[in-house]
Amino acid sequence: MQHETIAKFIRGCTRASAVTLAIAWGVASVSGAALAEGKLNIYNWGDYINPDVLTRFTEDTGIEVTLDTYGTNEELLAKIQSGATGYDIVFPSVHMRDIMQKLDLLYDAKVNTLEGFENIDPANMRSKVDPESSYCLPYAWGAVGIFYNKNEAGEIKTWDDFFALPDNGKKITMLDDLRETIGVALIKNGHSVNETDPEALKEAEAWLLERKDKISAFSYDIVSLVQSGDIAAAHWYVGATLYTLEEPDKLGFVIPEEGATMYQEDICVLKDAPNKENAIKFMEFYMQPEIAALNTLQQVNGTANMPARDLLPEELKANPNTNPSPEVVAKLQIFEDLGNDLRKYNRVWTKVKTAQ
Repeated sequence: MQHETIAKFIRGCTRASAVTLAIAWGVASVSGAALAEGKLNIYNWGDYINPDVLTRFTEDTGIEVTLDTYGTNEELLAKIQSGATGYDIVFPSVHMRDIMQKLDLLYDAKVNTLEGFENIDPANMRSKVDPESSYCLPYAWGAVGIFYNKNEAGEIKTWDDFFALPDNGKKITMLDDLRETIGVALIKNGHSVNETDPEALKEAEAWLLERKDKISAFSYDIVSLVQSGDIAAAHWYVGATLYTLEEPDKLGFVIPEEGATMYQEDICVLKDAPNKENAIKFMEFYMQPEIAALNTLQQVNGTANMPARDLLPEELKANPNTNPSPEVVAKLQIFEDLGNDLRKYNRVWTKVKTAQ
C-alpha cells in the first residue's frame, strides 16, 4: 500500500465520521443519555478513535454507543472528580490511570482474564499500580516530537533545530501541557521527565523562561497552521504522521535526536459505570487484531496488540516514527504518577505561563 492509499483511507474515515457520528451515536454529553441495557457511554480524547470501530461494535452487538471527548488527562480527571456520572469507559494515559486507580475511580474488570488478552504485548503493561493489567487494557502508544512544514522550517533533527527557527523569523508552538513541555526542558538538561528534585526543576524552569519569547503559543490546535505554513513547527504527537503521509513533500514529523516523551493510552472501566457488562464486551471486541489494526490505521500510532501489527501496511511498519528503532525507543521517556510532587510542576508551569 502506498502513501496515497493510506491517505485516502484516512480521509475517507474522516469524512465518514460526521455521518457516522450523526447516525450511530452522536457526540453528546452523557449527562442526558439514557442509562439502559444496550448502551455504552465512552469518554475519550477528541478524534482519537476510528468511527468505524464504534459502528462495527454496534453492528456486532446491538449496543448503542455515545461518545464524549476531552482534551487533556487533567480535564478527564477533573470532570470525573466533579461528579460527572453516566460514563462507562475512559481512555487515560498510563500515569493518569494510576492516579485514577489510587483515587478508587476505576473498576477491576479483570481485563487480563478476558478473551483476547493474550494478544497484548507485555511490554505495554506499564502501570506501576496495576502491573498485571487487571483494571485497564493497554491499547496504544506513541512518541511526542516535532511536526513541521518543510517549506518553512527545512529539515529538523533536534530540539535545538526547533528552537533556532524563531531566530530566523519563524513561528513555533509547544503543547499546552505542563508534563509534556516541562518534560522537554528536563530532557534537554539531562534529567528524567519524572524528576522531582527542586534544583533540576528550577533548571528546567530557567531553560523554558529563556525560550519563552521564542514560543508563539502553547496550544494543541496547530494542525491547520502548520499545514498552511503560518507556524513553521510545533511540539506535537506522532499522530501528525497522518498528515505527513498525505503531503510527504511538504510536511514532516521527527522524534528529536536528544530524546522525547512518549505516551501510552489505556482503556478503563469506571467504578460507577452503569453499563459494566457492555464495557467489558467493548474491551473484548477491541482486542480482536483486526479491530485494533483498524484504529491504528487511522491514528497512525503504535498498538499494544501484537497480531494487529502484522495486519498493518508496510508503509506504517517501516515508518521510523510509528515504529521507531530500539535505539530511538531507548531515548523515549514515559510519565509516571508523581503524587504530591506534581505541585512542584504546577508551580514551574505557572511561572512559565505567566512570565512576560
